[in-house]
Amino acid sequence: MQKLFFPFATVAILISSAFSLAGFQDWKISDDYSIKFSSEDPSGIFRGLKGTVKFDENDLGSSKFDVAVDVASINTGNGMKNTHAKSEKWFDAAKFPLITFSSTEITKTAGGYQAKGTLEMHGVKKEFVIPFIYSHDEKGGLFTASFDINRMDFNINTAEPNHGAAKLKVDISVPVSKS
Repeated sequence: MQKLFFPFATVAILISSAFSLAGFQDWKISDDYSIKFSSEDPSGIFRGLKGTVKFDENDLGSSKFDVAVDVASINTGNGMKNTHAKSEKWFDAAKFPLITFSSTEITKTAGGYQAKGTLEMHGVKKEFVIPFIYSHDEKGGLFTASFDINRMDFNINTAEPNHGAAKLKVDISVPVSKS
């Protein structure tokens, strides 16, 4: 009897795990994403978004974002400002080439969702919460977010705290397709 039980139990576990993973979705980040930042002084965009997006509205506990943005991809629309932003005075792209976010928890909110995790910028890691909205159709999905970041929290140009705005508004739109 025990000889039959173990193979049966193994098959039952494999079948049940296959059904629990069936709805889970890995998403491919589309090239037409947008990462904009704005303030009283600097504003522009970042390109160079890469990473992993695992998201299922019905399984938020297994959902995860691990993304990175290439700091050198900053574009303010002004070549001199771009050079200045990439310099050691601001982002120091040579020393800190990536801005990263890795979620530790994704939860449902009244207005959509929020991703708690670690934001690393300019060598500083901070716990950070990104509120976002997710919409989808049969072809793919769209993640949108809008939030503020204080550059002083990440030691960006702390030598000149009054130079440019400390708070930057960030607007993100990331279309995704099924992997």
